[in-house]
Formats: sequence, C-alpha cells, structure tokens
Amino acid sequence: MQGTVATFDPDKRTGILLLDDGTELGFGAEAFQRSGLRLLRLGQRVVIETEVTGVVHRVGISGIG
Repeated sequence: MQGTVATFDPDKRTGILLLDDGTELGFGAEAFQRSGLRLLRLGQRVVIETEVTGVVHRVGISGIG
C-alpha cells in the first residue's frame, strides 16, 4: 500500500499518512523505527506495511530498506 506523509512529528516519531484513496492512517514510533529512516518530509511518498488488524507495521520508502 502507498500513501503520502500528511504530518510527521520528528520528536515523537509519529505521523499521519494520506492513502491514495483519501483515507488518513496514523502510524506510531515503532512503525517508523522499523523503516531505518531518520526523517520523513511532508508530501513524501511512502510504502506502508500493515498488520492484519490494519495497524501500520512499517513505513518506508520504495527501494530503501
């Protein structure tokens, strides 16, 4: 699944993604930590891996990590 970074708090390492269908999806620090990234930019395209429950497991950039 893919989306765009709508918000990102670098101190808390959490944010909200805007999915391609217009749905907002929040992610926690653990999901960001799994990416191996240090920062996300507003408007940046990301790849999202979710649990069966719909909770974001990992936020990453296609081709990185």
